[in-house]
Amino acid sequence: MMDQSAEVPAAVENQESARQALEALTLDVRIVDYLPEFMQPAWEFFQQYPVILIPLMILFGYLLGKALQWLVTKSLQRLAEKTETEFDDRLIHLLLAPILQTAVTLSLILVVLIPDAPTAFNQIAIRVLVSLLLFFWGRAWFRASHMALEVMGTHPDRFVAFQPRTVPLIEMGFKLFMLGVFAYLFMSIWGIDGTAWLASAGVIGIAVGFAAKDTLANLISGVSIVADAPYKIGDYIVLDTGERGIVTNLGIRSTRLLTRDDVEVSIPNAVIGNAKITNESGGPWIKHRIRIPVGVAYGSNTEEVVAVLEQIARDCPGINHDPAPRVRMRAFGASSLDFELLGWINHPELRGRVKHDLLMEIDRRFRQEGIVIPFPQRDVHIRSDTLDEDPGQP
Repeated sequence: MMDQSAEVPAAVENQESARQALEALTLDVRIVDYLPEFMQPAWEFFQQYPVILIPLMILFGYLLGKALQWLVTKSLQRLAEKTETEFDDRLIHLLLAPILQTAVTLSLILVVLIPDAPTAFNQIAIRVLVSLLLFFWGRAWFRASHMALEVMGTHPDRFVAFQPRTVPLIEMGFKLFMLGVFAYLFMSIWGIDGTAWLASAGVIGIAVGFAAKDTLANLISGVSIVADAPYKIGDYIVLDTGERGIVTNLGIRSTRLLTRDDVEVSIPNAVIGNAKITNESGGPWIKHRIRIPVGVAYGSNTEEVVAVLEQIARDCPGINHDPAPRVRMRAFGASSLDFELLGWINHPELRGRVKHDLLMEIDRRFRQEGIVIPFPQRDVHIRSDTLDEDPGQP
């Protein structure tokens, strides 16, 4: 049987730890004791007029933040000029906003520490301001990590583990980990005991699993898509459900496609994970072959038809010369001799425009060369049989 007497000291200890955390953030200090002597009279004077002190401290924090921004920019810009990449320049620009926000927030914390302010107000206000600091730097950290993974993903030769297909998976895991860290820090700021949350995580996990089974299915499918890599960002894919487009984003919940109509379609990963995917950008190269069926009338000069079609393909700017376009005779159709024009284009999404140009030019050249494109014809023969006369009929 479990010893209940051992549980009581543990609970008391957790409550004591939470209380100490609350008291630690109260910051019960006298700011005036840390100021130079010539500034102490001014501080004591403005303490009596919070309406004037608060705008002055915000202005002081803003000016201090601008000075720190200038100092960081000048000092780090010299180091950034020695590198050829733009990552350090983007990182410096990313640091400027949280530096200014931190300076203004700290100035507000100093205002809250006025000795005559209520204790309850101190506790709540300081926790709100520290939570804001956590939010500011957490957002900057997420953006910086995204930029770092993006840069490493564009140099797979230098960073072997950060391939284009593995970067989304690594980013998913990193974001989930950092989200847990910041959630723990947030609970610590507000004196919330995380032990109780961890103890009930199993029950909560089961409940969340049943309530959010579709979301979990999308998450698991997203991980399997990244690991299996049936496509990557920038590929042109076609699903058996009819959606087609360029992959623009591999998210935790869904994959986004940009269609030829410049419409972004968001498809849940669980749907894509169970769908048949045609990756038209896969294979040894991104080039795509198009096929144009052409029918000509019986009796046409087949050598001339082949020569005209090949010349049309060579003259088309959207068709590659390597591999060279070619024409094949496929069948003796019901009303025509069936040919097929085959040519390679640089990107699958160019297929519609190139087909339009080819069909327009084929019609024009065939009219010019006198080559007839037949339409389906049916000959109806009516047979009249002589019927024997039936004696019984009038």
